[in-house]
Amino acid sequence: MNYKLLLGAMALLMFAMCESSSSSNNNNTTTPPADTTAIDDEVTGEVVDTPVVAGYTLVWADNFVGDALDMENWNIEVNGDGGGNSELQYYRSQNVSVGTEPASGKNCLILTARQEDYQGKKATSGRINSRDKQVFTHGRVEASIWLPRTANGLWPAFWMMGNDYASKGWPACGEIDILEMGHKTGITAKTQDRYFNGACHWGPSWNNGAYPNYAKASTYQYSLQDTFHLYTLLWDEQSIKMYVDLDKYPEVAPYYEMGIADASDDNAPGKYFHKDFFILFNLAVGGNFPQIWDINNITALANGEAKMYVDYVRVFQKSNP
Repeated sequence: MNYKLLLGAMALLMFAMCESSSSSNNNNTTTPPADTTAIDDEVTGEVVDTPVVAGYTLVWADNFVGDALDMENWNIEVNGDGGGNSELQYYRSQNVSVGTEPASGKNCLILTARQEDYQGKKATSGRINSRDKQVFTHGRVEASIWLPRTANGLWPAFWMMGNDYASKGWPACGEIDILEMGHKTGITAKTQDRYFNGACHWGPSWNNGAYPNYAKASTYQYSLQDTFHLYTLLWDEQSIKMYVDLDKYPEVAPYYEMGIADASDDNAPGKYFHKDFFILFNLAVGGNFPQIWDINNITALANGEAKMYVDYVRVFQKSNP
């Protein structure tokens, strides 16, 4: 069984659960703003602004400097299994690179989706994970991402999986989707650049779609595909919360929130979200999420390719009192 399964009617039900409008001036959270301090990157000597967040200590970061992915941090996935969601791409190492985002000049992780025939698939793309290399229990996990124009058919994601996936399988390992974009609902409403969601999946077994999960979708006030935006997970013993642009709007409300303290039975989230998780970035093409399975209907690849840029990913954990 592959992870990231959102199949058939279960997927439709899950994403119909809750659609809401988020606001960048909502002030019902007390998350503190971040200061920054300049540090030298160990590899290149490049000066990088690293945030200092009150109450947290930076425990790991990748600023994607240089010209190659740091394989001590990441695994590049190579497969054409469709991600368990009938996706159209074949993930290749050639579609994963480190280089410059042209508008900003920032050095980034670059995931490139291309319309091309390869190994029986009609598209290729990139997906990486930090499994067994960089894993974390709780903390503030964030990434600055310039999403591609998803138009009709691209499905970019920033998410996490339980590092015990190999032994426990899915959904028993647990899954935290910090950001997914490109769902059919946004396409239908013509809000592809603003409609996105967070989600969690867990439970002892798959049972043909009968497993615990919670997803919440939002239509944001402004485009999230026009420049870099910050996506943040705040994860502790009590809850999972997700935010967009917390660096610009430190009092913004979470677009997703779920309690995880309950561990009373095998279906309770507290059984699944208090252990090491690894990080993933991917750029899927088509499949059950956008509900497009014909490459000719993937309008986002009309010019041949599209790119997802990740400026950095950082993990903070609460400082000792």
